[in-house]
Amino acid sequence: MTNQESPFKKTAFKDMRALICGASRGIGRAAVKAFADAGANVIACSRDEDALNQLVDALPGTGHQAVAMDLEKLEVVEMLITKILEDGPIHILVNNAAGPPGGPLLDNEIDDFEAPFKRHLHAAHTITRLLAPEMEQAGMGRIVNVISTSVKEPIPNIGLSNTLRGAMAAWSKTLSRELPPCITINNILPGFTNTDRLESLADSIHKKTGSSISDIHEGWISQVPIERLIQPEETADAILFLCLPSSGGIRGVSLAVDGGRLRSI
Repeated sequence: MTNQESPFKKTAFKDMRALICGASRGIGRAAVKAFADAGANVIACSRDEDALNQLVDALPGTGHQAVAMDLEKLEVVEMLITKILEDGPIHILVNNAAGPPGGPLLDNEIDDFEAPFKRHLHAAHTITRLLAPEMEQAGMGRIVNVISTSVKEPIPNIGLSNTLRGAMAAWSKTLSRELPPCITINNILPGFTNTDRLESLADSIHKKTGSSISDIHEGWISQVPIERLIQPEETADAILFLCLPSSGGIRGVSLAVDGGRLRSI
């Protein structure tokens, strides 16, 4: 729904608090707007404090917060989440963060894995451990991890990202068997999405291969049956669907929002 009003009622998430990571741009930013439009009180988190403040100031309703948070600094993450919980439980968690640079996997040193794994897996685990008891006490929790279609079909030239996303998917599936019944955890797998991240990957491929940016884009779109990039708002709507109170029967799935690009069933 790229040019249409959100299908979700303005009160779909009334009286719920949603914590959105990676909120200053791309899919995270679209999710912040979508949850606010659907009645949630949103806590928007990222490292870019200025962008967060501008975003939150423009949201409809009241009770929204901008929290500057570097997901690689786990002690700070734990402190900030603990402080947020002083105002009540978080009902919805969207784990989302920028991916690592592109390139062949064997070009990476061991040290290259540390920051991306902290930013994604370690931060998601830290936040989930803090929020889950409060979600259980509230009687409802929804966790959505924004990862990648690479968990089903590894994408060429982003070896570190492929590895990281696979770890996130395995972590999530394991938790889907362990979390209390009232808490669901699911994954969204974005395809080629019109975000800054896709542009940075295009630039990385251009520098490594010499291919033009336009040829790289055409190569991506040629793989997508709907013949266009996905818009962040479309992915945000999928996130909202998985977080509805009525979506409690959906647990441990990886939902691709990729325009039909994946060939796997």
